[in-house]
Amino acid sequence: MPVEKIPSWFKQVLMPEFNEIKGELKAINVRIDSTNERIDTLESKIDTRIDALDGKIDSLRNETKTEINSVRSEITSVRNEISSLRTEMNVKFDSLEKRIPVIEKITALELKIADIEKRLAVA
Repeated sequence: MPVEKIPSWFKQVLMPEFNEIKGELKAINVRIDSTNERIDTLESKIDTRIDALDGKIDSLRNETKTEINSVRSEITSVRNEISSLRTEMNVKFDSLEKRIPVIEKITALELKIADIEKRLAVA
C-alpha cells in the first residue's frame, strides 16, 4: 500500500507508535545478541573446563590402573611366598613325622636303661 493512500490520522497516531515499537524491537534484538554472545562465551568456558576435567579423569584412571596392577603383582608375589612357605612347612612336618617313631624308640630305650641301672644298683 503506497504511503499516499495511508490516512492522515494513521500517519499521525499510529506511525509514531510503530516507529517506537520498531526502535524497541531493535533494542531487544541488541540485548538478545548480547545475551547470545555471553551464552557462547560461557559455553566455551564450560567446554574448556570439561575438557580439563576429562584430562584429569583420564590421568586418574591411568594412575588407578597402574596402582591396581601393582597391587595385583604384590598379591601374586605374596601368594607365591605363601605357597613356598606352605611347601617348606610340609617338608618339615614330614621330617618330624619320620622322627617321631625314632624319638619313641629312644624314649623306650632310655626307660629300659634306667630300669636296668636301678636293678644293677640294687644288686
